[in-house]
Parts: sequence; C-alpha cells; structure tokens
Amino acid sequence: MFTGIVEKTGKVVSIETDKSNFNITIETEIADELKIDQSMSHDGVCLTIVKVDHTKKQYVVTAIQETLDKTNLGTWHAGYEVNLERSMRMDGRFDGHIVQGHVDQTATCVKVEEMDGSWKYTFTYDVTKNNITVEKGSISVNGVSLTVVDSKPGLFSVAIIPFTYQVTNFHNFKQGTMVNIEFDVFGKYVARLLDLYMEQKKA
Repeated sequence: MFTGIVEKTGKVVSIETDKSNFNITIETEIADELKIDQSMSHDGVCLTIVKVDHTKKQYVVTAIQETLDKTNLGTWHAGYEVNLERSMRMDGRFDGHIVQGHVDQTATCVKVEEMDGSWKYTFTYDVTKNNITVEKGSISVNGVSLTVVDSKPGLFSVAIIPFTYQVTNFHNFKQGTMVNIEFDVFGKYVARLLDLYMEQKKA
C-alpha cells in the first residue's frame, strides 16, 4: 500500500524482454536503500524488486503482460523519468490518500495550463470502464496523490504546486502523454455497491 507521495524519480536505464515480460532496469539515488522482494510504486504501478546493484545505484523490476496491457509501461524507453514511492510505513504520517498500486486504466493528457505559479492538467479516459471522479475527491496520476478540480464523465483535471511539478515527472507531461490512473478505492466500492443495488432492483 502507498500514499501517493512521490519520494524520488528514477531513470529507466534499459528494458529487456523475456518472453512476454519486460525486465526494467532503473537508476535512482535511493537504490542503495532497496532490497530484493521489496514493493515499489512506479508511476503508480506496484512492482517487485528482483535485483539490486548498489554500486551502480540500479535495480530491476519485472512487468508481466497483464501489467503492460493496463498501464503506460509499454511506452517506457531508456531515459524515461519515472515516479517512485516505497510502500507506506505504519509508523509515519499519512500525507496522501490510500493508493494500492493497482492501476485501473490509463488516461491521456489533453491540456496543460500554467496558472501563474501552479499548473492545471486535464485528462480524458475511457468512461466505458465504469470508473468515476468527483470534484474535490482523490485520484492517483502516475502514482501522485492529487485532488480532482473539474470532474465530468470521461474527463477530469488536477492542479499541482511548483514542488510537485519539480520532484515528479509532471514536468514532462504534454498534450498526448499517457498516464496511469488509480481511482479512489472508496469511490470504487460505492460505485460497485450502487451497481449491485440497481441490478437487484431490476431482478
């Protein structure tokens, strides 16, 4: 489990294919604190560390086909900047919101606006997957815990402060950028319960 508070960014060094899997080598300054079998959020995707090279400050994770199908990992390349967060500590402050590291779907950035000291990003997503947003609700974009500003079916926007712009890969976003979205877990349960209620009423 994660909080959506990005610790550091990392750089993709290489991607090697193994059958349908991707073995991704990432370089980051916190690599010397990592260990094999540890869970790490990568742009909001929970992946397990399978190899660590403390000397080179690199580690390796494996993404299977299911992950590649549901996330933006298939678009990654050498040099790609990725948001990183280690799993939540139970003895610290909970600064973001509950992020499971299970991406629901991808979204596409359709607009970037500089707002005199902050930035507003608008995204569209496939509404047929029955995910929803609400204004002032929580959402995870590439693993970053954010508050929804505008909410419409298949579209939402978020605003970020300069600190977030600098320490995450949001500064690389432009029109057409594909991102990973995890919708608020409580909202998903409510939506599912409403679906079941409506199904029972029809029965």
